[in-house]
Amino acid sequence: MNATNHIFEVSVEARQLDETILSLFHTLLFHRSTGKFHYQREGTYSIDTVGIVDVDCEHIDFTYVRCNSELLMGTLQHEVGSFRDALKSCQSPQATGQICLEFYQKKKTRWLFQPECIPWEIWTIYVELISLNSDSERQVCREKVGEQLSEKILSMTEAINRLEYIPKMPTLSEIDNVFDTNYPDVQPYLFKIKYDLQCTSNGSVSNAMRMLIRDTMSL
Repeated sequence: MNATNHIFEVSVEARQLDETILSLFHTLLFHRSTGKFHYQREGTYSIDTVGIVDVDCEHIDFTYVRCNSELLMGTLQHEVGSFRDALKSCQSPQATGQICLEFYQKKKTRWLFQPECIPWEIWTIYVELISLNSDSERQVCREKVGEQLSEKILSMTEAINRLEYIPKMPTLSEIDNVFDTNYPDVQPYLFKIKYDLQCTSNGSVSNAMRMLIRDTMSL
């Protein structure tokens, strides 16, 4: 099975990094989660509702929605925080990296072996850090990043609604091959977060952002 791949690029200040990635990944997990399943028998179940929370960003003019699950929020904050710390450790003013949210399902193998993890949807965010010189530039960047996140989340939801592939609803014996059942208040499809770094940059994305900021300030 070939996984569906989606790629986005962002150029942000270091202080905006966590909020940028969290807004995108929380949006994806909101659409890729269900309420908890309650099985009456093997193929019959009911599903709880998923609570929602509005999140106002501190360093970006943007508000997004996430699942009302403190544990899921903690998982994402930990993974994104690790990516942020690694990116900052590059000690480069224009460090770049990519962080991926990968949805997968498990396929049983021979009884002596662990199940095979097969990705079915991969979302990759390419990130480039920028440095700005003034408060006025930072204010414009705050607004422009918010506008770009709105556009990217719209593109994400349009892609999700195309339903190119999604695992079928499992029976009770198969649920752990499709969903992560470790969360008490929400049931996301199985997912993992991975990242990679490049401590030098060609500056193409960040240069475009700087030009956008300067063009806006010159109006």
